[in-house]
Amino acid sequence: MAAARDVSAPPPPAAESRAAPALRGATAARPAAPGPGRTRERGVAAAAAASGAGERCAVPGAAGEGPAGEGGVGRTRGLGRPAARRTRGGAGGARGAAPAPNKVCFDEKRLCLLFRVGWRLLSAPGSGRAMAATRNPWLITSVFSIPSCFCLIKLHPWINPPLSLRFWNPGTHCRRHRSSKYPAIKALMRPDPRLKWTVLGLVLAQLLACWLVRGLAWRWLLFWAYAFGGCVNHSLTLAIHDISHNAAFGTGRAARNRWLAVFANLPVGVPYAASFKKYHVDHHRYLGGDGLDVDVPTRLEGWLFCTPARKLLWLALQPLFYSLRPLCVHPKAVTRMEVLNALVQLAADAAIFALWGLKPVVYLLASTLLGLGLHPISGHFVAEHYMFLKGHETYSYYGPLNWITFNVGYHVEHHDFPSIPGCNLPLVRKIAPEYYDHLPQHHSWVKVLWDFVLEDSLGPYARVKRVCKLAEERL
Repeated sequence: MAAARDVSAPPPPAAESRAAPALRGATAARPAAPGPGRTRERGVAAAAAASGAGERCAVPGAAGEGPAGEGGVGRTRGLGRPAARRTRGGAGGARGAAPAPNKVCFDEKRLCLLFRVGWRLLSAPGSGRAMAATRNPWLITSVFSIPSCFCLIKLHPWINPPLSLRFWNPGTHCRRHRSSKYPAIKALMRPDPRLKWTVLGLVLAQLLACWLVRGLAWRWLLFWAYAFGGCVNHSLTLAIHDISHNAAFGTGRAARNRWLAVFANLPVGVPYAASFKKYHVDHHRYLGGDGLDVDVPTRLEGWLFCTPARKLLWLALQPLFYSLRPLCVHPKAVTRMEVLNALVQLAADAAIFALWGLKPVVYLLASTLLGLGLHPISGHFVAEHYMFLKGHETYSYYGPLNWITFNVGYHVEHHDFPSIPGCNLPLVRKIAPEYYDHLPQHHSWVKVLWDFVLEDSLGPYARVKRVCKLAEERL
């Protein structure tokens, strides 16, 4: 069993990017280093040719294992455009660079097959008409020019730029392979019976805190909102994350899961649970998808928050960016469940204000803003998918903070098996250690935040962004 490595150590040549969904057209390359103290163009946006590991196109049946939970290792697809010059683009900043011919866009075997079929049609023995056709230069030229023109159109980016790509969920092959190799993993895909009781305890704890802080001074109210309420509210948001995967009651009781999420939302102070589920599905389906995965910072965020002081401000305002970004990047129609979520939340806030006054309401809102902002637990926002090492897009953390965060640190395992609740994710690593122990991992979320602020190579741009096409909706 290979020893786990810290993310500060360079990856071995054999290591593969495990949690990048292997959708064709990964656009990324680390642009040239900007001036001192600037990180505008520093994001890892890397094309397969520029990144040593490259983006792998997971093909069912390909040898080896590739991105965690996203597919096996297949042929490298060079549909991304290398960053030949610096641009002011977003996380996929390389898209503004001069396009270059694609590496491998067409299967040479199919091209040869077209040529062979055309030649056999022209030179079939026993047919005087076919033999006469071989002496017709116009017919020969037309037969051989069709596959040649098709190949040119497929290869040349100016004629056929790779803007829309067919969606394929590469995680299916990975899950099937590992589930068949380790049947015990499939047994872990069951609801967590303790989740609903944990949520109930956290909600009651915050209601008790609301009653206690009603007479506190404002400075002590903010202190306890950061030290205690921030931890509880952050844990509740991660409980909502687990519930969005139907981890509480199973997929057969989706309505119960939705209403439990609304109940867990009450101490957060703002309606959040129903909208989170709607967008979190896209995060798993199109990880890093341009305009689809709202977890990826916008181009404006990457351009603006490019110095240590600005990145610190960006971390402190994470709750605002996470709530407003979906409205700008990928707005969706308001659902009935979102309306009910908002009405229940407003009623709960009004009831608390009527019973105990303004301070408990401020305590709940401050707990959310401070606990999801510049807080040690918030390190998981950065630790999960920001590229601390080239070629590795998703990282796990196995430290003690998993005890109060529903094991969200086991993030590679979570993207491998989203239907396994957080309480069972450590068992996935224990059952199949050869898939996880050799991967780079984080050992401290506080250090993650420290490095994110001070390292020039890290920032909102340090994300892989892909061009994906919407999957067909299945009702």
